Amino acid sequence: MTELQPAPESAPDPAPEPATESGPKPARSRLGRWWWVIGIAIAALIVIILAPLASPDPDGLERVAEDNGFIDQATNFFSGLFSDYAIPGIDDPRMSTILSGLLGVVIVVGIMFLLGRILARRRA
Repeated sequence: MTELQPAPESAPDPAPEPATESGPKPARSRLGRWWWVIGIAIAALIVIILAPLASPDPDGLERVAEDNGFIDQATNFFSGLFSDYAIPGIDDPRMSTILSGLLGVVIVVGIMFLLGRILARRRA
């Protein structure tokens, strides 16, 4: 019969040293860039798949205004970049909706990137 012997104890791995200006960056920061790419890809995929399924019917307040006959009196404080998700020059409404959604993703990612840079500088 063979006896089981306990495995020899090994020394724990040393903690990774923080990155310095001249040293390599830790693996965590390299993975952080991939999470951005994955997040943007998921957002773009959601827009591409779900945007064509959006209802062309008016939303709540617009529907009430149409039903009660005062839609012509409505004014926009800010009409937005792409009113009703339409891009001038693109005749296909589905393609126009997808492209305006993708442009919206790009705009939001850009704003969040700039905001992150500003906040990181304040923190340092």
